[in-house]
Formats: sequence, structure tokens, C-alpha cells
Amino acid sequence: MAGPVRITDTTFRDAHQSLLATRIRTEDLAPLAADMDAVGFHSMEVWGGATFDVATRFLAEDPWERLRTFKRLIPNTPLQMLLRGQSLVGYRSYADDVVRAFVDRSAENGVDIFRVFDALNDEWNLTAAADAVRRAGRHLQMTICYSVTEVRMGGPIYNLDYYVGKARRFEELGAHSIGIKDMAGLLKPRAVRMLVEALREATELPIHLHTHDTSGNGVATCLAASEAGVDVVDGALSSMSGLTSQPSLNALCAALQGDPRSPTLELEAMNQLDLYWEGVRSQYDIFESGLKASTTDVYAHEIPGGQYSNLRPRAVQL
Repeated sequence: MAGPVRITDTTFRDAHQSLLATRIRTEDLAPLAADMDAVGFHSMEVWGGATFDVATRFLAEDPWERLRTFKRLIPNTPLQMLLRGQSLVGYRSYADDVVRAFVDRSAENGVDIFRVFDALNDEWNLTAAADAVRRAGRHLQMTICYSVTEVRMGGPIYNLDYYVGKARRFEELGAHSIGIKDMAGLLKPRAVRMLVEALREATELPIHLHTHDTSGNGVATCLAASEAGVDVVDGALSSMSGLTSQPSLNALCAALQGDPRSPTLELEAMNQLDLYWEGVRSQYDIFESGLKASTTDVYAHEIPGGQYSNLRPRAVQL
């Protein structure tokens, strides 16, 4: 069995993208950056996804300056971004030279770990970005997007053979780690145990789990992944977790106390940080997704967390 499970915090990126349509401004993130840096996370996801688009269209901020600010305030924790393969942080496919230039600038301005994905796991939409990350000398995490066609993992398409085949292909393409990206929170505890164990047999690369808590099963899924030997798990501080966001780091760490895989993080320190985030979230409540409780309806409609929170404010604007 592996040692303590490592933790990636998503509070600065996917947590508020999934809960608050990515609307938290840099001025509300920066005051706590140094305290977050001191917690000892494996990495902090702070950029990519919708942050570039929202900063320029809605917040009147320079997304590059945001990245440089975080790099200055968070010197000890690797900074991670989400990159949409050939689409970068946009909504179309860009030429290879644009992909290379964007990755180079991102690395120069502070990104240490690039999580590269394509929603359909199409390797041809990943190769240019993967090559650019490796050329830039940064950590390349190639990501398998998790989906299902039945109530459980299996069927003619999204089965274990499919996921194992993708992992092996990504290893051939030079990945430094394999990400499991469950963007809608569809992974159930039994399924994640099967998936992690199968990937463990197929590759020696580190396995990194990303899921959402829309169904309410997020912490249980993370615990099952830990038991199966996953290396790193994504989560968010409690007051920015749950629902369409990631599972609660505080709950996960508390559940693993006394376990051989217990993260080497100070639970009380994270509980103190929660008080700040509770106040920040209340300032942006107009952008909340509208969900009051977790719902297993997600297993039917399969809406990703970030789309859920974006749908309501855009509908209100219309």
C-alpha cells in the first residue's frame, strides 16, 4: 500500500468555478494565499479552465497578472492549471504554434503542473499540448475523462478496457502522471476502486483523482480511491466544497485520521482557513448554482459542476 494520500486543493480554481461561476476576484483570493501555501498541499489548482475567459470578460482583470501574483504569494506549493488540449482555455481549436506559445508563456508565468484533457479523450487533441508541456520542462498530467453509458461502469464503450487503454496510450505520449477527471461526479465508490486498481496494474505512473460532489458521494468515492492506492486526490476547503464543487478536504482528512493513508496536513489549520472562505463565498452568493442539497439526479443528466453554476446566472441575465 502506498504512503499518505496527497492532496491537491482546488479552492482557487475549480471550487469557485463550480459553485460561483468563477467570479471570485484576485483581491479576495490573494489575502489567504500565503496561509494556503503553508498547509502543505501536493499542489494548488489556481488557473486554467474558465479563469482566463471570466477574468477578461467579467472581472476586468489580467489573467496573466493573476497567475504571477499567485506565484509570488505561493512560492512553496506547485501551481497547477487545467488545459483543454488543443482548445487551451478557449472554446475552439487553435493552431499548434499558438498551443506551443501559450504553454510556454504559462510555464514562464508560474504554472508547474499542466492537467491536459480532451472531453472525448481524443489523443489527437492532446498531442500538441503534451509536447509543448514537456518541451517547457513542466509536469505533464494527461487526463482520462470519466463517463458512463449505464448506471454503473461498463457497457460497450466506457469500460475498464477503454480506460486502461487510454492510460497506456498517455504513458506512451510522455505523461508524468495520469489524471482521472470525473467532471460531473459520476464515479461511485465501487467503480473508482475498480478503476484505480486496474490503472495501478497497467501503469507505474502516479494516479490523481478529480471528482465533484453533486451526488453527495464525493467523500466516499475519495475514501474508496485511497483504499485502492490512488496517489493524489483533489478537494476543496469545506466552506467551498460540496454540491457541484469538489468533496470537502476537511471531511476527507478527518475520516482518514489514524489511517496509514492519512494526509500529512493539519486539520485544525484548514478549519481556521474555512472561516475566511465562508465570508468570501457569502459575498458572491448571487452567482450560486441554486442547488440547496446534493442530488443523485446527476447520474441521469450528467451535467459537469462548472456548467451547473454557469447556467443559473446566465439564465438570470437573459
